[in-house]
Amino acid sequence: MQPHGPGSTFPLLFDDEAPLPTVLPEPFRQIYQGDWHPLTVADRPYTFVNFVTARDGRVSFAEPGHAGGGDISGFSAPDRWVMAVLRAGADAILMGEGTLHSEPDHLWTSAFIFPDDAAAFAELRSYLGHRPQPLHVFLSLEGRLDPAAAVFAQPDIQVVIATTEAGRREAEARLRGCAARIDVLALGETGADLHQLTQILYRQYGIRSLLCEGGPRVYGAMLHAGLIDEEFVTLSPLIIGEHPGKPRPSLVEGAGFAPGQAPRSTLISLRRVQDHLFLRSRWSYHHR
Repeated sequence: MQPHGPGSTFPLLFDDEAPLPTVLPEPFRQIYQGDWHPLTVADRPYTFVNFVTARDGRVSFAEPGHAGGGDISGFSAPDRWVMAVLRAGADAILMGEGTLHSEPDHLWTSAFIFPDDAAAFAELRSYLGHRPQPLHVFLSLEGRLDPAAAVFAQPDIQVVIATTEAGRREAEARLRGCAARIDVLALGETGADLHQLTQILYRQYGIRSLLCEGGPRVYGAMLHAGLIDEEFVTLSPLIIGEHPGKPRPSLVEGAGFAPGQAPRSTLISLRRVQDHLFLRSRWSYHHR
């Protein structure tokens, strides 16, 4: 297991996590300058998010061809490498249909985001006890998913679509005959019940670690439901702003919290690579 890494290590500025047995193999710890200890959560998956944000908190230029996080990070190799590590440590990856629509050629795997270390990440998944590819989970309101998206052409990837009853019928009709193994779950009348989804993933699919990669409305809904345990954020040196009438989404959208009731995070560790900061935080309502 010999990862090449992104061309630099991740100098650790501080780490407040209590000493624990090692999880990552030594070659990965040498590059990351430390370890990653997923939490143990009862009766549902340990759920964590990964985003890159501009200094003003926005996560997308929201322009054709420039909607993804790569434009925000400046296509940073260290950011992509950390993303690949987190994908390697996840049983399943959760996205909203908007993320799929904006990145139809994407596969939510370590090899896709950092192909230079594909072999090392495959070994890491095996070492951590995960199946070769993470379960891909999409939230969809109406089931209007593009059957031409790359993920649906992969016979080695299993996909779960969480939607409504009407969305189930639409998704099943659209995706009939696709090469991927696809399960469509109707989990509500007006939207997918996130608590029910995490219970199904835990009990029926054996998911113990769930990575949420967006978008901001999915993060907001999961945070509002109290289902997020930890957050990994890359803080980019860019400020992107927005034009009047052309909003650009921030880290959390679609959910608001009253004064005194907002969830509070505790910063666990901080790394720096050149002008990018890599933060790991833990949400207080899941303090363990």
